[in-house]
Amino acid sequence: MTVPEYYCNARKEILGLLPPDADKILEIGCGAGATLSFIKSIGKCRWVGGIELVPEAAKRAGEQLDWLLEGDVEQLEIPLENGSVDVILCLDVLEHLVDPWTIISRLHRKLKLGGSLIASIPNVRNLKIILPLLIRGTWTYEDSGLLDRTHLRFFTKSSARELVECSGLLVDRIETTGMFGKVAIANSITLKLFEELFAVQYLIRAGREK
Repeated sequence: MTVPEYYCNARKEILGLLPPDADKILEIGCGAGATLSFIKSIGKCRWVGGIELVPEAAKRAGEQLDWLLEGDVEQLEIPLENGSVDVILCLDVLEHLVDPWTIISRLHRKLKLGGSLIASIPNVRNLKIILPLLIRGTWTYEDSGLLDRTHLRFFTKSSARELVECSGLLVDRIETTGMFGKVAIANSITLKLFEELFAVQYLIRAGREK
C-alpha cells in the first residue's frame, strides 16, 4: 500500500523552535519519519525516535529512525525512561486524539528538565471555517485540512495554549502559519488586529521546568 504524501513530508518550519543542544528527539505521529530523519541529517540531534499508528508509514519510519513504536499512543505504554527526552514533537496529532490532555501529561514526564514539547495545532477560528458557518450555516468535513474528518478536537489559540500547558509545561513561544500572499497583506493592513482569524495553524513550544 502506498504511503500518502503527507506522511512523508519533512516539517522544516519547526527548525527555528528546536534547541541547539538536543540529544534525543521523540515524535508522536511520526508518519514515515521524514521530519525526524531530516532533523538528524543536519546535526540537530543524535537520536530520533517515533510513534506511529499507520502500519505502512511505521514500516517506512522504522527503516530510518533509531527507535520506532507502532500503535495508538493513547493505548500504548511508552517504554522510554521518564526524564530521558530533550524534545517531543506533536505535529498535527493532538487534534486527532480522544484525550490529548492525558497524553500531554504522559509526555511531560518523558521530558528532561529544561526539555521542550513542540506542537502544531490547527486554528478552528480561521475565517475559512467561521464565514461559511456564519453565512451559510455549514461545517463541512474534508479529507484533509482545517476540517479534516479525522479531527476529534478543535482549538483556538487560547485553548491550544491551555492544552499544551495543562500538565505544567510553560509556553515560551507561539508562531502562526499561513501568513503569506493575500493573507499576509490583509494581516498587515489590519495591523495584525485580526491575526487569529487568518492563522491556519499554531506552532507552540512549551518547556519543562519541573
